[in-house]
Amino acid sequence: MTSALALSLLAAVGCKGKGGEVAQSELQQKVDEYAEYTLSSDLVNQLSEKEKALIPIFVQIAEIMDDLYWEQTFGNENRASLDTLQDPAMKAFAMIQYGAWDRLDSEKPFIPGYGEKPLGATFYPTDMTKEEFDALQDPEKTSQYTVIRRDDNGALKVVPYHEEYKEQLAKVDALLEQAIELAENEGLKNYLVERRVAFQTDNYYISDMAWMDMKDSKLDFVVGPIENYEDMLNGYKTAYESFILLKDVEWSNRLAKFTAMLPEMQTLLPVEEAYKPQLQDAASDLNVYDVVYYAGDCNAASKTIAINLPNDERIHATKGTRRLQLKNAMQAKFDRIMMPIAKLMVCDDQMKNITFNAFFSNVCYHEVAHGLGVKQTINTHQSLRQALKEQYSAWEEAKADICGLFLTKQLIEKGEITDVTVDDIYVTFVAGILRSVRFGATEAHGVANMMCFNFMQDKGAFSRDSQGKYVIDIDKTTEAMNEWAALILKVEGDGNYDFAKQYAAENGKVRPDLQNDLDAISKAGIPRDIRYNQGLEALGLK
Repeated sequence: MTSALALSLLAAVGCKGKGGEVAQSELQQKVDEYAEYTLSSDLVNQLSEKEKALIPIFVQIAEIMDDLYWEQTFGNENRASLDTLQDPAMKAFAMIQYGAWDRLDSEKPFIPGYGEKPLGATFYPTDMTKEEFDALQDPEKTSQYTVIRRDDNGALKVVPYHEEYKEQLAKVDALLEQAIELAENEGLKNYLVERRVAFQTDNYYISDMAWMDMKDSKLDFVVGPIENYEDMLNGYKTAYESFILLKDVEWSNRLAKFTAMLPEMQTLLPVEEAYKPQLQDAASDLNVYDVVYYAGDCNAASKTIAINLPNDERIHATKGTRRLQLKNAMQAKFDRIMMPIAKLMVCDDQMKNITFNAFFSNVCYHEVAHGLGVKQTINTHQSLRQALKEQYSAWEEAKADICGLFLTKQLIEKGEITDVTVDDIYVTFVAGILRSVRFGATEAHGVANMMCFNFMQDKGAFSRDSQGKYVIDIDKTTEAMNEWAALILKVEGDGNYDFAKQYAAENGKVRPDLQNDLDAISKAGIPRDIRYNQGLEALGLK
């Protein structure tokens, strides 16, 4: 990475570097690929006055999470230097990407003077070698909540998040104190109390348990260092983020019964018995929300439309997870992106099968399907994250994609889901892959999408008609779905790191025929994702 001074000088003269940077004339087009959407919700009217008063405090905390994420992914000095950029499109695109690299185009640099993105972001020294890291004798080096720095002698040392980010977290502490005083819902109040402790200790277990018990609050606040996608070096370190959410009680009630059915669904998975142990997941819940604020990791480039948390496997074993579906964000992507892609790419006879309810179901049960399969390797009893290392995220997302489709099919055939058909979910699923593969093949979801697309294509799940539009073969899609699910479940259950890495390298990339389709989608001017106008004014609270 260049210094911030070098960035400033290069930007000032409009220089084009040699690292694959995008010409300035192209950057406005890239900015325009993110459709603007205002995050609002009528659900704000269901809140009490004290709940409404909590939202400005949560926004302030979320803004700090956003600042921390910038520090983790790009560095404060580099971020400050973005103000020197003279091309407004370049600056706007940098703000969308949280840095100098295009997250939806294989992390290619678009600001002059930047080469490849450091795999370890700012979690590790950029000059650190694998040998150095392996030789570091500190068990906390692999913690989700530590960074690796150099001491005065140049040796590696481990620094906890609560020390590294002490100044910002002190502000969070003061704001949480205010929020705790206002909170009326006992579950929300207890969660905020425990989360306050977690920020100061880096022990998030108790607060995650409290969040699991917070099921009847109309206002929800997901906040902290949560996902490890940003650490592409080792897959250990978590990045700060935040969501502010409003519960849709009516839609949530429709889904309440399905988590109790997970143990039965586990037994139906198309794989040998050893890879589907008895499942106790009835404590998990499935609810629908409108999201009214994004910050940090979840806001970088492609926007999250569903949440499955906590990630702590100890909690999975005792309380399961909470699956939160972000309905207004899903609707935005369906209307602005999904339908235009389908009209361009899906054969006319199957356009009737592209529906929002099918899209919602596919996304919803993707999150539910994270709870299926194994949590530990069947022979060594390692956690899947330990066994599959940096490959874990991509394979886990691939499992959720295909097992979610499998789960939805089972529920339709059992008469539990009545507003969509199997044809609907299959056709919408394939069109959905065409939407999501545009996120790029370097990020975990992108690799997962590509592996799935290529597997299903090789199995004949879809073909193209004389107009080049996709025709989905329902029977072959079922066969491909079952085979792909079985392969993933075995890779996870065996902890087969070498196979996972090789298979992803060979099959987690865009092939020429798909690239032609993606080029046509881009040429048609269809947005790639969403960028939000958000905040108190958008919610009518200012």
